[in-house]
Amino acid sequence: MFDYYQLTVPVYARALKQLAHLLDKAAEYAAAKKVSDETMLALRLAPDMLNLTKQIQIACDSAKFAVARLSGTVAPKHEDNEKSFSELQARIAATLRFVESLPQAAFVDAEKKTITLSFMPDNPMTAEFYLLSFVQPNFYFHVTTAYAILRSNGVEIGKQDYIGAV
Repeated sequence: MFDYYQLTVPVYARALKQLAHLLDKAAEYAAAKKVSDETMLALRLAPDMLNLTKQIQIACDSAKFAVARLSGTVAPKHEDNEKSFSELQARIAATLRFVESLPQAAFVDAEKKTITLSFMPDNPMTAEFYLLSFVQPNFYFHVTTAYAILRSNGVEIGKQDYIGAV
C-alpha cells in the first residue's frame, strides 16, 4: 500500500509551482517581444490540439479533482474563462491553495475508494488505477504540453524550468 497524500499533494504542489514559473517566463517573453497575452495563450502545438490556456486549465483541474476525489472533499469550481497570464496565474494559485489545504488525514482509506467519472459512468476505477493510470499521466501530459508550446514558440525555458530545484 502507498500513501495517497504523498503521491498527490506534494507532487501536484511542486508541478503547479513550476507551471506558474513557466507562465512567468512566458509573460516576460511576451512583454519583451510585444506579443499580446491573447496571442500567446492561443498558441498550440498542432491545429487539432488544445491551446495553452486549455492546457493550464486541464492541468489545474486534474490536480484539484484528483485530490478531491481521493480525499472525499469537494473541489473548487473554476469558470474556464481566463484570458490573460495574470488570470491563469490566479487559477494556478487557487488550485495550489486547495491542494495544499488538504491534510494527510483526509486521505485515510483513499485506497478503498472507487472513482466513477461522469463522462465514463460505465468504467469505475479503483483509487490506485485512477491515480496511477488515469490522473497522473493526464496531469503530466498537459503540464508537458504547456511547456512544449512555450518552448516551441521561442520562450527561453529548459528542463530545469520544468523540473525546478532538486
